[in-house]
Amino acid sequence: MKPLRDFLDRLNPLFTKGGRLERLYPLYEAADSFLFTPGEVNDGAPHVRDAMDLKRVMITVVFALLPCFFMAMWNTGYQANSALLITDGSVEGWRGELLDMLGFSGNPNSFVDNLLHGAVWFVPIYLVTNIVGGLWEALFCIVRRHELNEGFLVTGSLFPLICPPTLPLWQVALGISFGVVIGKEIFGGTGKNFLNPALTGRAFLFFAYPAQISGNEVWVAVDGISQATPLSQAAEGGVVALQSMTTWFDAFLGRIPGSMGETSVVACLFGAAILLLTGIGSWRIMLSGLVGAVGLSSAFLLVESSTNLMFALGPLWHLVIGGFAFGLVFMATDPVSGSMTEEGQYLYGLLIGVMCILIRVVNPAFPEGMMLAILFANVFAPVIDQMVLKVHSKRRLRHVSG
Repeated sequence: MKPLRDFLDRLNPLFTKGGRLERLYPLYEAADSFLFTPGEVNDGAPHVRDAMDLKRVMITVVFALLPCFFMAMWNTGYQANSALLITDGSVEGWRGELLDMLGFSGNPNSFVDNLLHGAVWFVPIYLVTNIVGGLWEALFCIVRRHELNEGFLVTGSLFPLICPPTLPLWQVALGISFGVVIGKEIFGGTGKNFLNPALTGRAFLFFAYPAQISGNEVWVAVDGISQATPLSQAAEGGVVALQSMTTWFDAFLGRIPGSMGETSVVACLFGAAILLLTGIGSWRIMLSGLVGAVGLSSAFLLVESSTNLMFALGPLWHLVIGGFAFGLVFMATDPVSGSMTEEGQYLYGLLIGVMCILIRVVNPAFPEGMMLAILFANVFAPVIDQMVLKVHSKRRLRHVSG
């Protein structure tokens, strides 16, 4: 690594103040920080020594997402290969040509075939997300003349996982652009946004292009084949229709149609363990969100309705279908857009769990409620923290005056 370090050091004068490429310093600094530990250290007091910096936090979150990356590719390929086997079809276009070159046979029982087929859908979305989103980040850094930090690493990993495999790449670029620019950069960049950028981009696509982001035809990566998600099936036919489509265990493992990285609760649990052990994810938000969802969905079981079959969908099903587990582990625990006070995190997570079930059940036309629930809670997170701080201030004033 020493030759690379020496090479970067030789380039440094070109990008520092007075150099010919001074305006492009954020790009140089980003590459240098990504490859090496920053060389600048504090030389005066006060400061706190801590090995966990922004770079390590973001890389740890991406590492926690690796099981979801794997499931995004494997399950996308599994669903597509299963559909091809039933219809005796084949993969068309450049994806088919690429798969033929790799020796693809289309067997849904083949681990490699599923992974390859899923990769040709997931990887392009991932690349477009990071290239376009990274360019927007770099542009704002150059204009504002500040360093390009690692904040986009997580957004660039989350956004592809919450997209359907058939989403057109130009819409991927448009969605991540909206999420980065409108959901983050106009508020000042990393650490200053009050909405989750990845969810903001997906919400924009959902309302701007509903045919490509929702509906039965977008969940199987095969032309001309449509399939409902378990949540849509439950909204239309209740628990009986859901059980005819999949088993609870398959839903728990993630062998169901849906957004590429959201289907597997097992993958989300591995990620949750990493985030909790490293102290990055808030257990208070996860726990209270789980309590809110289980509590309200259990209460709805007491309501008898012949027109809305979602009331009869118990908590066990709500926890394994849709994006509840993924959203609760990776989206709700975002330290920037979520509640920051310890007491506030309980209320914040509870609000997400309750709102998710409320949207799913009361409005079956919009069966997936996790996205809107988290964005709704993002808006109220500053208010929740302010309420907690006021309660603490009044308590201390009473203590001092008494």
